[in-house]
This record gives sequence, C-alpha cells and structure tokens, in this order.
Amino acid sequence: MTKYIFVTGGVVSGIGKGITTASLGRLLINRGFNVMVTKIDPYLNSDAGTMNPFQHGEVFVTRDGAETDLDLGNYERFLGIDLSRDSNFTTGSVYSEVFAKERRGEYLGQTIQLIPHITDEIKERIYRIGSDADIVITEIGGTIGDFETPPFVEAIRQMAVEVGRESTLFMHVSLIYASPGGENKSKPTQHSIRKLQELGIQPDILICRTSQPMDDGIREKISLLCGIGQEYIVEGKDTDLVEEIPLTFERQGMAHLVAKRLGLEDRPLTNCVWGDMVHKLKNPESRARIAIVGKYVKGSDTYLSVKEAVKHGGIANESVADIKWVDSETLIGEKDLEDQFEGIDGVLVPGGFGVRGIEGMIVAIRYARENRIPFLGLCLGMQCMVIEFARHAAGLKYANSSEFDEQTLHPVIDLMPDQRNLADMGATMRLGLYPCVLKENTKSRAAYQQPIILERHRHRYEFNNRFRDQLESEGLCFSGLSPDESLVEIAEVSDHPWMVASQFHPEFQSKPLAPHPLFRDFIQAALEYQRRCRTQESTN
Repeated sequence: MTKYIFVTGGVVSGIGKGITTASLGRLLINRGFNVMVTKIDPYLNSDAGTMNPFQHGEVFVTRDGAETDLDLGNYERFLGIDLSRDSNFTTGSVYSEVFAKERRGEYLGQTIQLIPHITDEIKERIYRIGSDADIVITEIGGTIGDFETPPFVEAIRQMAVEVGRESTLFMHVSLIYASPGGENKSKPTQHSIRKLQELGIQPDILICRTSQPMDDGIREKISLLCGIGQEYIVEGKDTDLVEEIPLTFERQGMAHLVAKRLGLEDRPLTNCVWGDMVHKLKNPESRARIAIVGKYVKGSDTYLSVKEAVKHGGIANESVADIKWVDSETLIGEKDLEDQFEGIDGVLVPGGFGVRGIEGMIVAIRYARENRIPFLGLCLGMQCMVIEFARHAAGLKYANSSEFDEQTLHPVIDLMPDQRNLADMGATMRLGLYPCVLKENTKSRAAYQQPIILERHRHRYEFNNRFRDQLESEGLCFSGLSPDESLVEIAEVSDHPWMVASQFHPEFQSKPLAPHPLFRDFIQAALEYQRRCRTQESTN
C-alpha cells in the first residue's frame, strides 16, 4: 500500500517546506524507495505562468509543459527525477475542474459544496500521483492559519481516515525564534501547532527552523506542550548550502523516524553519491566568478534554477562558481565596464520578458564578445546575443526584437506565427520538451556528445529566418535547429572561444548529480579563461 507524507508550514512563509520535502525524498530514494512528490499551492491562479517573478520567484517548466511553482525544481534536482503537471496544482485549478464537472452533469444534480466536492477533487489528485509509488510526499503551500489553507488541510485529514493513520505521516515545519538575547523561543511554534490541531491534524514529526542549535530544554518544552515525542523533533538549522540539508537530516535519523512511524522496512543507506557530491562542493579545487546579468536580480528566487545550474556546472569541474548579480539596467550608458566586470571569468544572460533592461544586456554581451569572455545565453539571452551580433558584427544598425520595437527595420527576433492575436496569455507560449538537432563540429555538439537532444521551452518569440543567411555569413553559427530546420534552437559565435546561447531553458534539466552539459562546459570555459588571464599577467 502506498504511504502518504504531508508537509505543512507554520509561523512565516518561506519557512523551508520545499527543501524539507525534497531532502526527505532524497533520504528515502537513497534507501531504494520509489518516491513521488506533489506541491499544492493555495492561490487562485490556474498555474504560476502569469505571476510576477518578484513576488513569486521563477516559473519552473516541466517536461510536459506545465508552468509550476519553483519548488518542483527543488524536487527534481534533489530527487533526480522528472515530474509532470500532476505534481503541482492550485486552488484555482481545483475549483475550475469542479465547476467543469458540474456543468457536464457529473455530480447528478447534487448541490456543489466545499465538502465533499472540493476536498474529493484534492484527494483524487494526490491518489492519482501515488498510483505507482511506494511513498507520496505532498507539500501544502502557504502557512497554517492562512484563509486559503483549510480545504487542503481538511482533505489530507480525510485521507488519513481513508487509507489509515498507519499509512499517513504529518510533518510540520515551524520557526524557533531567536530573541535578541540569544534565547530560543518556541511560542510561535506552539501556536502554529495548536492551529493545526484545531483543524484535526496532530503532527508526527516537527522540523524546527532555527538560527542556532537547540538544547534539550527547549526540546522537552516543545514535546510537552505540542504532544510530539522528543525523538520526533528535528533541528533544521540555517545553512548556506541547501544540498547539505539531507545530510543534516540523515545524521538526526529522520529516515529511521519516518520508517518507524509508517511501518516501512528500516532499510540501511545504500546510495552515498549525494554525500560525495556535497564533499566536492565544500572542497573545491578552484573557483570561477560568473556575472549573471538580468532584470530580476533583486529577487532571490527569480533565477533559482539558473543559480543552481551554475552551481552544478561547478560541481562537474570540481569547482565553485561564485555569482556576481548585475542589474542590466545599471549597464545602460555605462562607460567603465572594466570595473563592472573586473575579475569575471564568464558572463550569463538569463531569460525574461519585456523591454526593461534589454539594452544593458546587449552592452554586457558586446563586452563579453569583444573581450573574448565565455558567455552563455538562455532564451531571452540568446535573443539578445543575436541582436548584439546583428548590430555590431553584421552591420544591421536597427536590429531588434519586435517584442521591444514593433517598427524596427531589422526584426531579427520576431513573434512566432501561432502566437499572434492570442486572447489568453496563460499557458499559450511554446512550452515543454522539444527536439533539437545539433550540427557537427560545434561547441554545442561537443557539449552534448549526441546528435539529437530534448530540451524545455518557455517563450513566444523566435529567431527570424529572414536573417539566417546574412548572419551566418558574418560568423554566427546556428548549431542547433528543430528537426525540420524551421526554428533556431542554439546559436554560437564562431570565432569566439566559447559563446553559446540557447532558445530553450537548459537550467530546468540540470541536477547536482547530473549537471547540464552546457553549464558544465560554460564553467570549464570560464576556468580556462581564468588560467589564460593569470598566465598573461605572470608573463607581463
């Protein structure tokens, strides 16, 4: 029988439910269990596709084209699996489906109510994803006490009754507040658990997020006041290296506690590759400094998958990639670019939408091209690389994207035909996995070491084929094309040591134990650039 684990959070948003879910999944996979995960978001949007990245962070795209919460990226990276649209759903999508069923007459004239119809729809989705899994871990978004969460908490309470309390485990992640005097305070956690108990849920395991170690006294206090055994209270101390969290939980015996509570076979640890990977991260042989030039750099989670993929590229080279965040708007009109890019070994321009900051990205790309600094462009980054090359290397003075200038004389980037005159903006882009054929004797082919690849997309604009011959003749190589050669997927600057950009988002498929080839080779090129610069300095 499938076992079900439910993860809730208390006191504050961003408490770490997603990383806790991903870390627990990693521990169970390391013991040979088949684990699936799902994230429930309580907002009314149908999906994350139209949400502001400053407010919500990045939009993660699955293989089947779902625009999801960024926690799915954490799940995929930690568990090493590919998820689908079934792994993320929202209040909006649940209500939409219930309304659609009512209109189709599937409820046979019943009065549609929160219970049982909404809760049944929630349960059905969780059961569906667990049909072939040993264990399903479900993260309930939001914070206990929010107006939006009770229907989901009620649904998982009902599931505990339906499948049996012995097959369900409730895990709560809450805050232990450190007072200015340095004393750990558990009162917020006590109130959070009381609220959860009012909704019919008694947590089995408590993860205490804390900035300082917990002593036996506070564990005893929490245990007594919250009804949780001391051995089931796990310390979740703050760390700068999220990949180390599964190891921290491992040392505290979390996998053993879960197995004991769910009646699972208490299997020994059989897979140590995660620990080996963390050791490499903590003991690098070298360091590369990467400038990420974007328009959303003030939001810590906006480029989460990009940041993680850069880290993975470092792991593949037994190196650490230190990131310098550069707001592209600050580069517009900037004269002293040497100061901005001093000590930088590689430049990366990630995705985005809209005209703001574009000219600054083009400035950065030109600087990387002319100074022969390794460059990686992602989606919008590829489009900006094409615009920069067209303007300054191919003589197309007015080159631009029609997204930024509808009247440009040289629309080297243009709206895809099937994207014109759309009424709905949500879920209408080119989304999900598409094939790409790689040309031989290119940097892209050298990275992937195979002729055909599959990568995830999220965009409306494409390279305009009217300019393909002209730009190729000037030295821009289109090294990756769709199978029918109608769409440009990868572009490279031929006479540059390493300047590659993709229309797709390779960051979505990069994982700590399987770094993406483009990020691996980008960091490798950055380290080679660093060595060349040091050699030149020593010679001079």
